[in-house]
Amino acid sequence: MHIGLIAGIGPAATDFYYRGLIDRHVASGIPLECTMAHADVREMSRNLNDRNPKRQAEIFARLIGGMKAAGAQAAAVTSMGGHFCINELMPISPLPLIHGVHAVDAAIKKRGLKKIGVMGTRTVMESKLYGGVSSAELIAPEGKVLDEVHAAYSGMATVGRVTDAQREVFFRVGRQLARERGCEAIMLGGTDLFLAFVGHPPEFALVDCADIHVDAIYARSSAAP
Repeated sequence: MHIGLIAGIGPAATDFYYRGLIDRHVASGIPLECTMAHADVREMSRNLNDRNPKRQAEIFARLIGGMKAAGAQAAAVTSMGGHFCINELMPISPLPLIHGVHAVDAAIKKRGLKKIGVMGTRTVMESKLYGGVSSAELIAPEGKVLDEVHAAYSGMATVGRVTDAQREVFFRVGRQLARERGCEAIMLGGTDLFLAFVGHPPEFALVDCADIHVDAIYARSSAAP
């Protein structure tokens, strides 16, 4: 099936999704057919900070319309942060959406997890992944620690690179959520968070939302039209 991918939010997230789909398709011997449309991560950040999901949904819908014209039969937003407007996007999307939050909820239920720490943007943490997980309790950092995670994540996602200082924040907060608040696993609720853990395996279990979403996109893209 021809898949449309809203890309660019941010650059490392796009690379993660694209490489993940390529690897899965190569392993299965099924050709990948996709069209990508670039969304401006800075524009999305403004709409996120302004709490204007309607405006961002309209931008995504226009991009999806272009991908539909190119032959795409379903679409996905390649960013957990980009899902902040998913409820506004679904009714106006020109194509069916491969919903990342729904895929994460199903994966958590399958793993039998009941208490999960969450890291990502402020919106992801405060909303507990937009209130889309029904199968487990999500625990977010609080106060200044939440602010610290948000700042570290936003700085990393914008440029697509992680610094040692940013990595230290994610590892320290992940340990706190696991040890002090009883979380069975830590949710990488921001797509670019994988950057902090590549080559640096943590002592706590992870729920990688982006990897779960890539699996869901692959399941659709490898299916017959």
